[in-house]
Amino acid sequence: MANFKLHTPYPPAGDQPQAIQKLEEGLSKGLRHQTLFGVTGSGKTFTMANVIAEHDKPTLVLAHNKTLAAQLAQEYREFFPENAVHYFVSYYDYYQPEAYIAHSDTYIEKEAMINAEIDRLRHAATQALLTRKDVIIVASVSAIYGLGSPEQYEKVHVKIEKGSVEDRASLIRKLVGIYFERTTADLNPGQLRAIGNSLEFMPVNERVMYRIAFDGETVASIDQLDPVSRAKLSEPSSVFVFPAKHFVTNEEERARAIEDIKRELDEQLAKFKREAKPLEAERLKRRTLHDLALIRELGYTSGIENYSRHFDGRAPGEPPHTLLAYFPHKKDGSADFLTVIDESHVTVSQIGGMYAGDKSRKDNLIEYGFRLPSARDNRPLRFEEFEERIGQVIYTTATPGTYEREHSEQIVEQIIRPTGLIDPELTVRPVSEGVEPMYDLRGPTTDVGPRRSYKGQIADFIAEAEAVIKNGGRVLATTLTKRMAEDLSTFLREKGIKAEYLHSDVKTIDRIDILTKFRKGEFDILVGVNLLREGLDLPEVELVGILDADKEGFLRSETSLIQTIGRAARNVLGRVILYADVITGSLEKAISETNRRRALQIAYNTEHGITPKTIQKEIKDIAETMRSEHQKTIDELLVLDTLAYEEDPKAFIKRKREEMAEAVEQLDFETAALIRDELYKLEGTGPKKKPRKRRALSGS
Repeated sequence: MANFKLHTPYPPAGDQPQAIQKLEEGLSKGLRHQTLFGVTGSGKTFTMANVIAEHDKPTLVLAHNKTLAAQLAQEYREFFPENAVHYFVSYYDYYQPEAYIAHSDTYIEKEAMINAEIDRLRHAATQALLTRKDVIIVASVSAIYGLGSPEQYEKVHVKIEKGSVEDRASLIRKLVGIYFERTTADLNPGQLRAIGNSLEFMPVNERVMYRIAFDGETVASIDQLDPVSRAKLSEPSSVFVFPAKHFVTNEEERARAIEDIKRELDEQLAKFKREAKPLEAERLKRRTLHDLALIRELGYTSGIENYSRHFDGRAPGEPPHTLLAYFPHKKDGSADFLTVIDESHVTVSQIGGMYAGDKSRKDNLIEYGFRLPSARDNRPLRFEEFEERIGQVIYTTATPGTYEREHSEQIVEQIIRPTGLIDPELTVRPVSEGVEPMYDLRGPTTDVGPRRSYKGQIADFIAEAEAVIKNGGRVLATTLTKRMAEDLSTFLREKGIKAEYLHSDVKTIDRIDILTKFRKGEFDILVGVNLLREGLDLPEVELVGILDADKEGFLRSETSLIQTIGRAARNVLGRVILYADVITGSLEKAISETNRRRALQIAYNTEHGITPKTIQKEIKDIAETMRSEHQKTIDELLVLDTLAYEEDPKAFIKRKREEMAEAVEQLDFETAALIRDELYKLEGTGPKKKPRKRRALSGS
């Protein structure tokens, strides 16, 4: 029987049937590299879903940023609702890596803010790979970073069975041994608490909690509970509990690793002594001995990943275990899963660039005594190591790069859109204020004479955007810098236009929330830098304004321009304004390719009598799976209580504070925390972001 069950309300159409057939034939023949060259809006994800269902093997889908990965995960969940589709990205909302700047003698300590929900989803992904065959993991480049041994992770687990001989104290020790933390407050993933003659814990991969009741030295019952309402969900006869951290070892391996670390420390101290570096030697000795003491007592220390080579028993220079190691492999060690690299023209180069940057930073830390040389082996995979660890791969992109073209044994084109949608109409307008020339976009892009007086790109963009918004459409604007994106969104709001910005500094879940609100029409213009290029599916967008389109470079290359133009290709009214004083080589190529695709689609529509229609796509909150039950409950309470709060704020707050105090007295910390956070929201006492000064905008 097939592992994957594809659910779809429509059959493949346009270029999709031939693309699916060719790609599947390529996989059957054993082709290692294939490319799906599909234009924006042609349904590349749907095509790949059909290929995955036919190929019927666990699949890794790699995306180049977290926002696109979240969107892809949601789409694959819709296509495979009965299968395990998981999201695996970096769990940091904020991450400042450890570093040392020699010329200024500045040590920067590692600083990170971990998103607990994303950490939970990472554990859910790895556990699914170890327990199921019908798995699709949508991941960012985080997939090539060290993760801990899958053998140890799978081996060091706890099985709890109803009726088994086990007392509360021994079970607590077992859970603590796999890095669960004790608490007396409300439970979070990876925590446990003892209450009377029972034990409660929350696994790292689920939004449920388990209550284990004991009768002497026997497990009397196992209840699965809702963590907020505490309603009983089920009474399982047994439960498997995986470790709360991916870097995990048993006591025997830990003791061996500690001895290995000590030996390496002695070797490095001797080296520093020979080189007459007493400061570096003392620095390294203190840091390493402190870490060893914590590992010996607690089994864990901040930065334990820097010692991962010793815990894994790897040789110096040997690559680390990554998410790829959790996928199934054949007896000869070769990969037994499919890899899909989405928007490969960006993702491939991103994968290739990770190792060099990490090595440069680690070399400095090691040279100046902040880390042992083995810290180099806590690293991302080199590109050639990544290639060795994946099996058959399909690259999907609207703009294949050099790597895909050179390595692909088959390139399958998917130019025709089943919806009949034509690539957007293009207009070129100048950046600068003055007299506007007119460009002939049907042939050679030349200036054919003046047209009208012109106030500059910002004023023109606002006028065009207001006309689109008046008719119910949405608008995208792309800028060259994060600062300009923020400044432009502020400027638009000052003009009375509802606008938001989106760039890489915006937190993962906030990015996805912004996109969902944009689609729902809660604001009208979304301003971005690079995140609004590849892959984002926003069919409500009628106008895209590409500011400073003639600034030749990475963000205004032929590939970038074609990708950005594609954001308007899902709406029958879609059009793009390219603001440029000069027609660069990249602009000319992007315009020419867009016109080629328009001609092919128009011919297809004419031959088949197709009238183009805007893509109709249900608006779903793709951040829903990353938002905690705690937060969702607060949102529900706000809906119920806002009216009562507005009628008499003082009386409402007084009553709620009394309820919170009563909950604390009864040791009901979950309810108390819910009331506390609801009051924070109602009173607006959460952290506020300081306003930034806005600079003058070009062409305004």
